[in-house]
Parts: sequence; C-alpha cells; structure tokens
Amino acid sequence: QVQPVESGGGLVHAGGSLRLSCTASGPTFSNHVMRWYRQAPGKQRELVASISTGGMTNYAESVKGRFTISRDNAKKTVYLQMASLRPEDTAVYYCNATSPLTHREYWGQGPKVTIPS
Repeated sequence: QVQPVESGGGLVHAGGSLRLSCTASGPTFSNHVMRWYRQAPGKQRELVASISTGGMTNYAESVKGRFTISRDNAKKTVYLQMASLRPEDTAVYYCNATSPLTHREYWGQGPKVTIPS
C-alpha cells in the first residue's frame, strides 16, 4: 500500500517552468506504476504522463516535449518537470499510484498549478 503526497504546485507565468513532486509512503513504491493526471476547471480529468516500474514513459500529446516524468525509487518519489508552460496547463494535478498486480489505485490530494493568460 502507498499513500501519495504531492508538492510543488503554484503560480507561474507563461513560458516558465515548475516541478511537481509526489512522495508515496509504503514499502512497495517501486512496484507501482506512477501517473500524473490533471483536471482543468469544467473539464474531465486527463492523463498527463506515466512511468512504469521499469522506467518506461508515456505522455499526452499536449505535453510531449514540454513535460518530463521521472522516478527515484530510493526516495519513493515521482517527479513531473514542466517547461514552456501555457495557460491551458492550468489545472489541479493529481499523482496516482497503481499496482499492476492488484490494479488498486492510490491518489494524492492534487496541488493546483496556475498559469495566467
């Protein structure tokens, strides 16, 4: 079992960068697929990026080339490095940990990221 806790949200101007962190307590962090989702006002939650237990990454088309997901299993932390931010990236960002064996999911509380237009 893991419990994700995110940090790093805030306000940044368009074109700027921000890094989100998600530390997941529990002994089995390395066995979980880690994902970042986001939900903009009035929109459905969408998958932004994922990283497998082996380090393979996938990104939404809208963030490819701008966002980078990475994980440090020793620190039980997953990161989302965001660059060239746009107003449309404004959203609440959620960290998700999923066990590939049980498919059980754990969610963080969701820091808000705001990029003013």
